[in-house]
Amino acid sequence: VQLQASGGGSVQAGGSLGLSCEAAGQSVRTYTVGWFRQSPGQEREFVAATAWGSSSNFADSVKGRFTVFRDNAKNTVYLQMNTLKPEDTAVYYCAATSKRLISSNRSGTRLYDYWGQGTLVTVSS
Repeated sequence: VQLQASGGGSVQAGGSLGLSCEAAGQSVRTYTVGWFRQSPGQEREFVAATAWGSSSNFADSVKGRFTVFRDNAKNTVYLQMNTLKPEDTAVYYCAATSKRLISSNRSGTRLYDYWGQGTLVTVSS
């Protein structure tokens, strides 16, 4: 599976941005797909994840502001980010695994087998 993340850019605080994670080589309809982010000097952290037949889950820092959804026809998973804050500035990565992870066990980077290349999101105050 090859993942291509896109949609990053620059936005002012309070604005919105949508990221896309397009998969190729295999349908990810039944995969767990996660979004992570990494700021300079920081470890990669979990943002959100969606699994087939299960509800999505989010990091506390983005809960209520970010949503994640799929378009299975396009083999693409989206991360919609609203009410952005400067602390959301990071490189965002999408990742996938064929395992259907339960919601309480989706935040570890080692759980995912496939990674996209990352897309930069910059939020200015």
